[in-house]
Amino acid sequence: MKTNYMLTIAGSDVLSGGGLQADLATFHHFHLFGFLALTSIATLSNNGFEITSIDEVVFQKQLDSLKAVDFSAIKIGLLPNESIAERTLTFLKAKKEIPVILDPVLVFKENNDEEISTMREVLLSFFPYTTVITPNLKEAELLSGVNITNLTDMKKAAKILYEAGARIVVIKGGSRLDKTRAIDLFYDGEHYVDLQKPLLSMNNTGAGCTFASTLSSYIAKGESPLLATRHAKEFVYQAIANANEYGVLQQDEKN
Repeated sequence: MKTNYMLTIAGSDVLSGGGLQADLATFHHFHLFGFLALTSIATLSNNGFEITSIDEVVFQKQLDSLKAVDFSAIKIGLLPNESIAERTLTFLKAKKEIPVILDPVLVFKENNDEEISTMREVLLSFFPYTTVITPNLKEAELLSGVNITNLTDMKKAAKILYEAGARIVVIKGGSRLDKTRAIDLFYDGEHYVDLQKPLLSMNNTGAGCTFASTLSSYIAKGESPLLATRHAKEFVYQAIANANEYGVLQQDEKN
């Protein structure tokens, strides 16, 4: 590990269950110093969560402020629009030697086909500049075009995403494939490795963000992507087991 400096480019969760709050809490748990470029702010109303994008000029100023920092890894979370995504990609291209973990949070799932298609193409353009991508099942479906109903479908989607330029694909299966076990899939172009844990009934808000930021932390510390994925799976399992009503919780290390 060159430094203990980590960067998350992510949105804010007003309830602190996920987003940048989960990322920074995870980095702190692993004794890493977290930097932030804020992409959006989530607020809660009677209509549910609403996403407000950060002004593009302000967002660019954040990235410019971080140009000289020697990060050991960069984690990408919610990118609310095409402009912020493209500015992020330009920033990454100038830091090609740094591991990048892309957690492609899509906020356009309920919107029109044009928005979905645009963000899909933008996110696919990130793949050659990433070390690991960590889509959930829905995001993997949107990005790959595969309707995922079983582990075989997950493998098919992972292969398509790998062939689209991702070096390593980790699909977070969640509870959709099996009501008793949470199944994730790791693929590096040669080997498929499925990782399973018993499904917990506790609140799992923020689990996806915490998984990706944990994986990022272990890669920053020099672990292989597969071992980092295994550690992230275990860490998130324990975080869900200790969740409160707002989201998963990072427990103090016992050492």
